[in-house]
Amino acid sequence: MEHTISVAEANVEDYDAIYLTGGHGMMFDFHQSQDLESLIARFYDSGRIVSAVCHGPCGLLDVTLESGEPLVKGKRGTGFSWPQEELAQRDKAVPYSLQDGLKKLGTDYSTADKPCDSYVVEDGRLITGQNPGSTRAVADAVVKHLS
Repeated sequence: MEHTISVAEANVEDYDAIYLTGGHGMMFDFHQSQDLESLIARFYDSGRIVSAVCHGPCGLLDVTLESGEPLVKGKRGTGFSWPQEELAQRDKAVPYSLQDGLKKLGTDYSTADKPCDSYVVEDGRLITGQNPGSTRAVADAVVKHLS
C-alpha cells in the first residue's frame, strides 16, 4: 500500500486492461474522478480493454472518448440495476440510478432475468458485469480477450 501509485500517475502503456470494481462507494468515488475518466478514455482510445462490474460502471458515466462521444454511447452494457438497489434497500441511500445513467447516455442496457444471477455483457473491448456474482465471469471475459 505504501507504493501504490495514484490514478493520475498510471501509464496506460504499462497495462493491457483496466478493471473497475464494484461496491456502493464507487457511486461516489468513481463518478467524480476526472483523473479516472481520463485514464479510462486513454485505455479505450488506445485499443485496450475496459471492464467493470456491479457499481464499477459508474466510472464510465463521464468518460468521453477522443471522438467527443461518451464511451458507453451506442454500446451494450450492464451494471447494478435499480431493482437490485431496491432489493438491497439501498435505493434511498444512493445518489443516482446507475441503470438510468447508462441508459441516458445511450447504452443498450440489459440485465439478467433474475437480479442476482451472474450476467456479463461484452461489446468489443467494453466488458461489464451486472452484480457481485458476475465478477468471475467478467474476469474470465477479460482473460479471453487478452489471450
